[in-house]
Amino acid sequence: MLEEIIENFHDEEILIADGFNAAVIGIDENSMRVVYSVSKCIAILMEDMPEEDALEHFSYNVSGAYVGEQTPIWCWDMY
Repeated sequence: MLEEIIENFHDEEILIADGFNAAVIGIDENSMRVVYSVSKCIAILMEDMPEEDALEHFSYNVSGAYVGEQTPIWCWDMY
């Protein structure tokens, strides 16, 4: 999915979260922000840590980080 986004929007400045390429589910064309699946991000983190640690790490170090106007959108799709 990420490769298609980069290919289709090659003229745009797009911010990508390192290590979460497999969790990309789309892009918001209004803000040109990449949209990530939180459940997929957690699954990626759980490859290296228990679920509780993955949730904590994601909350504080990933979704809690503001990196400017292009900060990714985190879609809570676990409900």
